[in-house]
Amino acid sequence: MKRMENSSQILFKLDSLMKQKGYSKNRLCVEAGLRFETVQGYYNGTVSRVDLYVLSQICKVLSCNIQDIMEYQPNKKD
Repeated sequence: MKRMENSSQILFKLDSLMKQKGYSKNRLCVEAGLRFETVQGYYNGTVSRVDLYVLSQICKVLSCNIQDIMEYQPNKKD
């Protein structure tokens, strides 16, 4: 995800979490009942609107919390 100068951002960490837990995107799609494109967006951090159902399914399958998937990174000047 690109960071705009002097702006805060939300970072997605799904890629590293999936690697840590040994999940492929396909496996997560099947077990969570999500479309590949949806998982791909969260994996790459390119989603513009977060869907609470998607987050809950990911957390359920990966046995994790939301903060394991995404993180708020404030502007250094904030």
